[in-house]
Amino acid sequence: MSKLRSYILPMAIILGLLLHSWCSLLAWIVPYFIFIILLLNFVAVNLRKLQISSMHLWLMLFQIVVSIGGYHTIKSAYMNETVAQGVLIGVLCPVAASVVVIASMLGAKRETTTAYTIVGNLMVAIIAPVYFSFIGSHQDMSFMDSFLLILSKISPVIALPFFVALALQIFTPKVNSFLNRYKGITFYLWAICLLLTLGQTINFIFIHGEGNENTILALGISSVMISTIHFATGKWLGNKYGDRIAGGQLLGQKNTAMGIWMANTYLNPLASVFLAFYSIWQNLFNSWQLWHQDKRKNILTKE
Repeated sequence: MSKLRSYILPMAIILGLLLHSWCSLLAWIVPYFIFIILLLNFVAVNLRKLQISSMHLWLMLFQIVVSIGGYHTIKSAYMNETVAQGVLIGVLCPVAASVVVIASMLGAKRETTTAYTIVGNLMVAIIAPVYFSFIGSHQDMSFMDSFLLILSKISPVIALPFFVALALQIFTPKVNSFLNRYKGITFYLWAICLLLTLGQTINFIFIHGEGNENTILALGISSVMISTIHFATGKWLGNKYGDRIAGGQLLGQKNTAMGIWMANTYLNPLASVFLAFYSIWQNLFNSWQLWHQDKRKNILTKE
C-alpha cells in the first residue's frame, strides 16, 4: 500500500482530467464515503476523552481573522471583489473531513485531528453567516437562516458519524471494536473521493474558464500563496504544541467541496474557482508528503 499511495494523486489527476464530466456526475456520492471514513476513524478514538487544545483555538482564530482581513486587503489594494471573496472563502473554508486519514498516515495524533474536525466545522457554521450578512449576494438572508442552511450541509457528514461512533462506544463496544478493524480501508475510500473531487474541480474550471481568464489566473496565484501560508503557519504552530503534522494538516487541508458550495450559494460563483485550484495544490502537497515519508521509511529500513 505504501507504494500505491505515492501514485494516488497523479492517477487521480490524469483520470480526473480524462473523466471530468463523469466525475462531476458521480461527485454526489463523496459525502457518503466521507461519512464512512469519519465513522471508521471515530471508532478508533475514545471520543469521550477528546479535548480542545490551545492549538485548536489559535487555528480557529487564524481562520476568523485572516479570512476577513485578507478580504478587505485584496478588495482595497486590487479593487477585485471576486478575488477578495475567493481569499475569504479559501481561508474560512472548514477543515476537510478526510484530514484524519492523511494526518494519521503522516504521524499526527488521531485525537488532535478528530477534535478539530468537529469544532473547526462548527466554528465555520457560526462565523460564515456573520460574514455573509455583509458580503456576497444574499446579504438579506437572516443570520439564523444562513446558519441553519450551512449547518444542514455540515451536520450529516461531520456530526452524525461522531454521534453514531459515540453511541457505539457507549452501548455496543463489541460492534465498535469490530468496525475498528476496518479503519485501514479509509485510505482507499479517500482515494475514490480524491478522484471524484479533482474531476469535479477540473470540470468546474472548464465550465467557468472562458471569458474570465485574468480573474481565474489571479485566483490561481492567490490560492497557491494561501495554501503555502496555511501549511507553513499550521506546521509552525503545531510544532509549538508538539504535533507539527497535525497543525499543518488542520490549517492547510480544506473541505473544498464545502467551500465551493458556500461560494456558489452566498458569493460570486466565480470565487469558487479559488477552492478548485486550492484542491489541486493541497493534494499535490499531500501526495509529496506521503511520497517523502515512504522514501524516508525505505531508507531507514535498508539501514
